[in-house]
Amino acid sequence: MGVSNDPQRSGPDPTDDPDVIELATRVFNFARTGDSGSLRAYLDAGVPVDLTNDKGDTLVMLAAYHGHHEAVQALCERGADVDRLNDRGQSPLAGAVFKGEDQVVRTLVRHGADAAAGTPSAVEAARMFDKQEFLELFAEGAQD
Repeated sequence: MGVSNDPQRSGPDPTDDPDVIELATRVFNFARTGDSGSLRAYLDAGVPVDLTNDKGDTLVMLAAYHGHHEAVQALCERGADVDRLNDRGQSPLAGAVFKGEDQVVRTLVRHGADAAAGTPSAVEAARMFDKQEFLELFAEGAQD
């Protein structure tokens, strides 16, 4: 979560509110553990789909890295930014490639993830780990 620099904003910063912090922690845990039902419910109730933690990880980054295809799908269906990099310059797609999460990789590509985004990029990670099937998938996605 970040601090707003909006001069129009008045009142206390919600990132200092223990209830807001507890809620955000709960939602990040849903993404991390793959509790897609609870994640959907909170997103549908208004939790921002591109919520980020103190490391710049989005919900889709956490779900992708931990291999939770259904959670990634739910986030993508609700408009998650599949190319948003964390503070280390990593993309959700590259994380899924690194972890060898085939279904997650395919879901992210189907939702427009850029295989060249981030450092290392998903393409670079696929080359490093000799994941030829991912390189072929990325090439197919580039032709669509």
